[in-house]
Amino acid sequence: MSGALSAVQPEVMAHAPPGRGGALRAWLSAMPDTLRAEWTKLRTVSGTAWLLAGLVMATVALSAAAVGATTCTTPRLGCAADTTKLSLTGIYLGQAVVAILAVMVVCNEYSTGMIRLTLVAMPRRLAVLTAKGVLVVALVLAAGTVAVAGSLLAGRLLLPGNGFTAAHGYPALSLAHGPTLRAACGSVLYLALIALLCLGIAAAVRESAVAIGLSLGLLFVPSIVIALTVTNKVWLHRLERYTPMNAGLTIQDTTGLHSLPITPWAGLGVLAVWAAAALLIGGLLLRLRDA
Repeated sequence: MSGALSAVQPEVMAHAPPGRGGALRAWLSAMPDTLRAEWTKLRTVSGTAWLLAGLVMATVALSAAAVGATTCTTPRLGCAADTTKLSLTGIYLGQAVVAILAVMVVCNEYSTGMIRLTLVAMPRRLAVLTAKGVLVVALVLAAGTVAVAGSLLAGRLLLPGNGFTAAHGYPALSLAHGPTLRAACGSVLYLALIALLCLGIAAAVRESAVAIGLSLGLLFVPSIVIALTVTNKVWLHRLERYTPMNAGLTIQDTTGLHSLPITPWAGLGVLAVWAAAALLIGGLLLRLRDA
C-alpha cells in the first residue's frame, strides 16, 4: 500500500504551472495516479468486498421478505400496494451498508494514521477526496445494480403467488415498464448519492463511530420523528419533501404520484443537494485542517 503511495509522490509533488488554468491542469494530471493509489488501498482491504456483498444480500433478502409477507386478499376490491416499491424495500437496509462503506473509506485512514502518508504522497487533498468519491460511487453503482435487479427478480417470482397477478390488475414486474425502469435506475442512483453524502460527513468528522451515527441518524431519525409527531398532512408533506431519505426514495413510487410530497426526480434532486452540501463541508474541512 505504501509502495503505491510513494510511486505517485514525485509527479504529484511537482510544482504546478502558475495561474488557475495551470492549477487545474496540475490537478487533472494528478488524478490518474491518485485514483490508482486509492484503488490499491481500497481493493487490498478485505472489508470492502464483504460490505459490497452485504449490500447485495441485505437488500435482496429484505425485499424478498417484504414481498413474501404481503398478500392481496381482496383482489376484487383492489389491493393498495405499489408492487415495484414493495419489491425495492430492501434499499432501506442496503443504504445503511452503503453508509458504513463510505465512512470506512475515509475514517479507516484516520484511525490508523495512514492519512498522513496519503497526504504527503498526494498533497492535493481535494483530489484525494474526489478519487475516493469516484471509486466508492463506482463500486456502489455496480453492487447496487445487482441488488436492485435481484430485488425486482424476487418480486417478479413471489408476487403472483401472493395474489398480485395480471388478472387482478398487477402485471409481472418488468423493466420494459417505464415507471418500473425509473424506480430501478433511481434506486441505484439513490444508493450512490447516499455514498457521497456519507463520504462528506466522514471527511468532516473523521471518527468512524461518530460519522456512522450521524449518517444513519440523518437518514432515519427525521423520518421517524416526522411520522410520530406530525399529524397535519400539509406540514407532513412540507417536511418530507426536504428530508434526504423521504425525498430521495420517492424515486421508487410508481402509483399515486399526485399524492407524493415531491415528484420522484425532484426528490432525488433534494438528496443530491444534501450530498453536495456534505461534500462541500467535508472538502473544506479536509483542506483547512491538519491531518
